[in-house]
Amino acid sequence: MAAQEIHQFAECITCHAWSPDHSMIAFCPNNTEVHIYKFIADKWEKLHVLSKHDQIVSGIDWGRSTNKIVTVSHDRNSYVWTQEGQDWVPTLVILKLNRAALCVQWSPKENKFAVGSGAKSVCICYYEQENNWWISKVIRKKHESSVTSLAWHPNNIHLATTSADGKCRVFSTIIKGVDTRGSQSSASADWKFGEQIAQLDLTTTWAFGVSWSPSGKTLAYAGHSSMIYFVDDVEASPAAQNLALRDLPLRDILFVSEKMAIGVGFDCNPLIFSADETGLWSFVRYLDERKVTPSASKASQLSEALGKLYGQSRQGSSDTVEPSKPRGGAHENCIT
Repeated sequence: MAAQEIHQFAECITCHAWSPDHSMIAFCPNNTEVHIYKFIADKWEKLHVLSKHDQIVSGIDWGRSTNKIVTVSHDRNSYVWTQEGQDWVPTLVILKLNRAALCVQWSPKENKFAVGSGAKSVCICYYEQENNWWISKVIRKKHESSVTSLAWHPNNIHLATTSADGKCRVFSTIIKGVDTRGSQSSASADWKFGEQIAQLDLTTTWAFGVSWSPSGKTLAYAGHSSMIYFVDDVEASPAAQNLALRDLPLRDILFVSEKMAIGVGFDCNPLIFSADETGLWSFVRYLDERKVTPSASKASQLSEALGKLYGQSRQGSSDTVEPSKPRGGAHENCIT
């Protein structure tokens, strides 16, 4: 059984982000606000409420080195929040969107951030010192549907996206005056802003939860068909591994090391995946282990048999089909 603490902050949490030292957490309780809590004297206490958006907040990221918070919302706006004394001061970001902003993430150097949207576009935002504001350059006409997730490569240049069109793409985001070409590899420096480096067509369903390994060698993302994909050497010669899950699809993926990743989603229970010495990925276990009742065990066996048949017929015998587990535990609904 994994060690866990359960805290009921709200009935529903749409997105969240940790402070750099993990002593505070910022989250949206499924409304237009962002609440910031701090762990004080063995309990969580509300310190701030960030109120600037007009519609539900869909994405939050907290910079580790700058301590700045960036938020995006269905109101098509983004704000960068800077702590001044005891207050958080917002700065409006010019996004140029005509649809909802859906996700956001700071780059590794935190000199820019990316915003995915329902306008089939990605905004790369950076600070313009001369005018004292945040502006954006937009990657357009590359996606055929909403951008569902983003992930920055450790080189601060490449950005991976997933979309409801079922594709995972990698773009160059190099911006003159913001990125230093000399500090990047020659291959990265050759790409222009918005140029598509790679496109992965591994699923015909919606794609979610793209993530890079710490070194940037491996890219992972999930398909709404209960599949997870691990791709090595995306830029040069992509080599993909497909794992079929027994139960419900994933929504997000997080690498905790070069050889271990955590997947979360509609199954209400985090899944642990790991790679062996040869680089072969496999399912390890559910993070929240639970006892299996006899009826659930029989249902699990049937699900495994059907899943194996379905997975091999759809993806071929080289794919791995993972064991089924009953839902329910620490989380009672989809992990967002």
